[in-house]
Amino acid sequence: MFSTKRSKDNTQKENKTNHTSPFLLLTLSPEMQLFLLLLLAALPPPATSHYSSSTSSPSSSSSSVSSSASEWRPARATYYAATNPRDAVGGACGYGDLVKSGYGMATVGLSETLFERGQICGACFELRCVDDLRWCIPGTSIIVTATNFCAPNYGFDPDGGGHCNPPNKHFVLPIEAFEKIAIWKAGNMPVQYRRINCRREGSIRFTVDGGGIFISVLITNVAGSGDISAVKMKGSRTGWLPMGRNWGQNWHINADLKNQALSFEVTSSDRSTVTAYNVAPRNWDYGQTFEGKQFETL
Repeated sequence: MFSTKRSKDNTQKENKTNHTSPFLLLTLSPEMQLFLLLLLAALPPPATSHYSSSTSSPSSSSSSVSSSASEWRPARATYYAATNPRDAVGGACGYGDLVKSGYGMATVGLSETLFERGQICGACFELRCVDDLRWCIPGTSIIVTATNFCAPNYGFDPDGGGHCNPPNKHFVLPIEAFEKIAIWKAGNMPVQYRRINCRREGSIRFTVDGGGIFISVLITNVAGSGDISAVKMKGSRTGWLPMGRNWGQNWHINADLKNQALSFEVTSSDRSTVTAYNVAPRNWDYGQTFEGKQFETL
């Protein structure tokens, strides 16, 4: 145990050392008294220690993936298992077959609080298991892409069966991803998560669909922040035309762009923009996928 007591002699000695006695001034000449008073007035005040605490509010996913966004935050996670491993796994972001789209099983469904009505689709998160030494696999984490939505179940309380009810921050993982950080018997696990930049192989992919003057474009394999906030499209005989979000990362426009080369301007949630000219040739057709320029990642 540490003691904070000091002897009376030591205290008196410190007082004599650290303070100028008023009786000493009386024994000096008036000129010397004035000199000492001016000298004491010129000395800096004694140093003091200041302690403060602050809390930072979670940054919106529509802002850049900065150092504040990379802070670990608490959440919970569960898993699902496909009844037939050969079944194509889609999701609420519109990516279709996630394996064919290049995301594989490194994907996640987000609760309503995190999903942001689909704008978060394509963003990347790192998850790690915490607070349960019985089920967690120590020293592990996984990186997953937001591809799906975990709908709330208002028939249950958020603390009961309504895992994805507001205000819960909940992640639903494929069992293949869940078992990289925890034993499957854990069930509903406490985790920590943080937003990170996405790293992708290859370029941004544009899958063109629709019919007539209605054009729908699914945008996948986006690096950087991963999620998209705005898209523009142009034909070789038009200017830039803003597209609307249809759902997830499906964007649409009403325009007759047949027999024109197609270009795209994609703006991510961190306000970075990449422009890909003449992605699709003049003879493009619905159902085809084209590759354009990619966001640079450090």
